[in-house]
Amino acid sequence: MTEQAIPVITIDGPGGSGKGTIAGLLASRLGWKLLDSGALYRVLAFAAQNHGVALSNEPALEALAAHLDVQFVAGADAREQHIILEGEEVTRALRTEATGAGASLVAALPAVRAALLQRQRAFREPPGLVADGRDMGTVVFADAALKIYLTASAEERAGRRYRQLLEKGETANLASLLDEIVARDDRDMNRSIAPLRPAEDAIQVDSTCMGIEEVLEMVHREAQKRDLLN
Repeated sequence: MTEQAIPVITIDGPGGSGKGTIAGLLASRLGWKLLDSGALYRVLAFAAQNHGVALSNEPALEALAAHLDVQFVAGADAREQHIILEGEEVTRALRTEATGAGASLVAALPAVRAALLQRQRAFREPPGLVADGRDMGTVVFADAALKIYLTASAEERAGRRYRQLLEKGETANLASLLDEIVARDDRDMNRSIAPLRPAEDAIQVDSTCMGIEEVLEMVHREAQKRDLLN
């Protein structure tokens, strides 16, 4: 099977829209490979902090991106994913708001994006790939057979993150989370390189009033319509 013949479903959208959860569940259901592109940028931001590299040092970040020792390991629950950086479990550390903000900063650097582009495309393996992120359908897999742009109101996304943190026993401030989400949206949508936006041929889904299973079934139906599951 040629690379172009391997089907790809992209799920793009802003932070907190549920794209990571949907992508993981869909990949598990289909038995396809999974790419959490946002995690790569979080891993890079976290690695930069560990190695004392400033998030504004583009050449050093580019070199670090090219040699990231990272593994993605599926958990027992399809909604879980374990991320191993340099032999150490870093999944929980990567989910902090500080690391997420750092990921947004490094993702805006052209040299960093170029260094990680080919690595992301290498995830395209049989029988298919579900890729979630912010530019999967517009840049990385512009030829994807199905593109979903999943969003929700900033207030709903902040509320989801707030509840998620409380369930994990962590402290959280709803107003601060909302401010961080709005600021991150602004950075992602207005950066000069690969800004966050729906691909022209993407199906736009507002999940503000939708449950996880409802969104998952909708995406699965769209995949069936395109004969991607044969």
